[in-house]
Amino acid sequence: MTSTQDEWGTGGFGFSTEQVHAGESFDGAYAPRIAPIYLTAGFLFDSFDHSKARFEGDDGGWTYSRVANPTNAAVEERITALEHGVESLLVGSGQAAITVAMLGILRAGDHFLATRSLYEGTKTLFRENFERFGIEVEFVDDPHDLGEWRRRLRPTTRAIFSESIPNPKNDLIDFELIAGVAREAGVPFVVDSTAATPFLVRPLDHGASIVVHSASKFLTGHGASLAGVVVDGGSFDWAAHPDRYPQFSTPLGAPGSPTRVQKFGRRAYLEYTRSTIASRLGPVLSPLNAFLLQQGLETLSLRVERHSRNALAIARWLERQPEVASVDYSGLPSSPHHALAQRYFPRGQGSVFGFTLSGGQEAARTVIDAVQLFSRMTHMGDVRSMILHPGTTSHAHLSADDRARLGIHDGLIRLSVGIEDEADLIRDLDRAFAELRASEATRESLAARDSVAA
Repeated sequence: MTSTQDEWGTGGFGFSTEQVHAGESFDGAYAPRIAPIYLTAGFLFDSFDHSKARFEGDDGGWTYSRVANPTNAAVEERITALEHGVESLLVGSGQAAITVAMLGILRAGDHFLATRSLYEGTKTLFRENFERFGIEVEFVDDPHDLGEWRRRLRPTTRAIFSESIPNPKNDLIDFELIAGVAREAGVPFVVDSTAATPFLVRPLDHGASIVVHSASKFLTGHGASLAGVVVDGGSFDWAAHPDRYPQFSTPLGAPGSPTRVQKFGRRAYLEYTRSTIASRLGPVLSPLNAFLLQQGLETLSLRVERHSRNALAIARWLERQPEVASVDYSGLPSSPHHALAQRYFPRGQGSVFGFTLSGGQEAARTVIDAVQLFSRMTHMGDVRSMILHPGTTSHAHLSADDRARLGIHDGLIRLSVGIEDEADLIRDLDRAFAELRASEATRESLAARDSVAA
């Protein structure tokens, strides 16, 4: 395909076609088939007037790679199409994406609500770092309780934040319920959709205003680089609340000059976040990492479909093991979130989930140490399967009571299921469970001997 009259991301093409072609360009003397790596800090200007026009934003060209780069722009356009947004911004990591996305909305004195079941790194960012900026977060205990959302809203509330597939408990949210709360309150709804990807769900289609991803995970898929992305849905009316969000309704220059909303329309939020937040704070993504992300996007649907299929098979297998107290996977009919999974995730329920062993931390240690195919590491969304003990890693800084409140029990193990053959993955777990049973039998035998001796 060398050209198209249809606009990407509008339903004219299927997902797999867009993940390969959206954002591609064949400009320049060589017309490369793949968007090349523009590994440069800056760009030449033809003249004094040319540089002036660039910095005034009148000719749409490039000024500096900290602001924008042709390689990054091609990838941004592709992700925009896949998420059904209006514009995207690539940054250096998923944590950077959350930070700049929220700082594009919030300022000192503001308050925002978030669901309690979030990636722990996000929660500490909100609780500790944002607090130093004078921004307060409040966590909602039950995201399905409309009354609780309304009770926690304040005159200073400026945003709502959640995850599409919470990590590691898989306790899904009802997108449309929370989007309704956000609309009623007149605030944007921001969703971290890292664990789902646009192949499984497009939050913007269900009422979200902004989507963020740690693109280091499923979007890239190969685990070779870090990246993050912010996607603007262009649906929130910033001009309707000039007192809450003055950054979009204040003249850009002298009195009488246009505001961001007047100049950029539906792209006002993303333009402000790019030029004023990301550009000044500087969490820039290298064009080399953008290129690596582009390579991963081309196979996204194939990988995520396989990830989800493998995860469901493993979740079913785990649920049959007597040593397993519970499996937190929304694709299982036994999950309390299964109805939401069927409603919002008909293509699959992702591949990051937890299961809890009755034997506690020692049982978790035995299983994790016994696996051979699963990688013991703190990452997810890789083509390789990974295993982790949250209680002693990602959630180790929490008190025992806080971990229990979040369901992070001593026996909880988190899996990120890869795209290997499912039979091999199950065989690897089966070997680990056999070792667990042998160790438990040994302990029981020793306990019985000691009892007789006593």
